[in-house]
Amino acid sequence: MATYQHASHALQSPAILAVPGDPYFGPARAIAERGGHSLVELGMWDAPHRNTWVNKLNLAIHRAGKPVVLVADGFACLAAIWWAEYEQPAYGNPVVGALLVSPPDVDRPGADPRLARFGACPRQALPFPTYLVAGGNESPELKHTYRRISVEWGARYLDASFAADGAEWRAGHDLLDRLLRDHVSAGPRLQRVAQPGEVRV
Repeated sequence: MATYQHASHALQSPAILAVPGDPYFGPARAIAERGGHSLVELGMWDAPHRNTWVNKLNLAIHRAGKPVVLVADGFACLAAIWWAEYEQPAYGNPVVGALLVSPPDVDRPGADPRLARFGACPRQALPFPTYLVAGGNESPELKHTYRRISVEWGARYLDASFAADGAEWRAGHDLLDRLLRDHVSAGPRLQRVAQPGEVRV
C-alpha cells in the first residue's frame, strides 16, 4: 500500500536515478558518471524481463526516500513507462520528472525480439513531467514515432544528439537542470512513496 509523506518532503532536492538500458555506455551512464548520481542497474540485458525491471526500479525509487528524477535510455525507458502503468502514482509523486532518451521503436516490435517481452506499450499520459529525447542515431521513421508518442505520453519531444557532444552530453545535463528547476518552482506537494512490498510477478 502506498503512503504519503508530509508536504515538506517535496522541498528536498530530488534524487537523480540514472537507469541505463545498456551494460556499458549511453546517456544515463554519462549523466551518472559526470554528476555523481545513483545508477540503477537493471541487468538481464540480453533477455530483459519487464516485471523484474519494474520491481528493481520500484525498489530504487522507494529507497531514495525523497522526490526522484529518472534519467533512462534505450530499453530502460520502458521500465519507467511500465512502472507508471503498474503503480499509478499521483502526478509528480514520488517521481517529479523524467528524461527518456532513445526508447526502442514500440510501433515496430518485430525490429527487436526483446520488445515482445514488454507487451503493448502503455500510451496514456505519464504522471510526471517528461522530456522524450532523440539521442542522435534514430531513423526518420523512429523520430516520427517519438513525435507521436510524446503527445500520447504528455511529454516534450526534443532532438538532443548524444553523439554530437560526446560522453559528457551537455544537452542532457541542461535538460536535467530544467526538470530540477521546474520541481523547485512547483512548490510543496505531497509525495507518494512506493512500498518495497508492492511487487509484480
